[in-house]
Amino acid sequence: MNQNVQPHSGAWVTFTYVSFSASAFMVAIGVFYLPIDLWMKGYLTMGIIMMLQSCVTLTKTVRDMHEGGKMVNRIEDAKAERLLMEVSKAA
Repeated sequence: MNQNVQPHSGAWVTFTYVSFSASAFMVAIGVFYLPIDLWMKGYLTMGIIMMLQSCVTLTKTVRDMHEGGKMVNRIEDAKAERLLMEVSKAA
């Protein structure tokens, strides 16, 4: 039942923020310089923002489902451990 949880390093967190910022900046510059009308640029920007929001929501949902599964496993492990302790005491 030893849960080894290691937090992310500062370098990894910084890398993820910088990567996200750089990609958002590059997409914004790309849309800005497209040779299309302003309303088309707005439509593309709305689509990109919706896709980003959906990615964040999906990531959170998958993580929450994984964390919930880990909690159920810990409860089942604790029950099994308690049962084994009771059996070993009786012997």
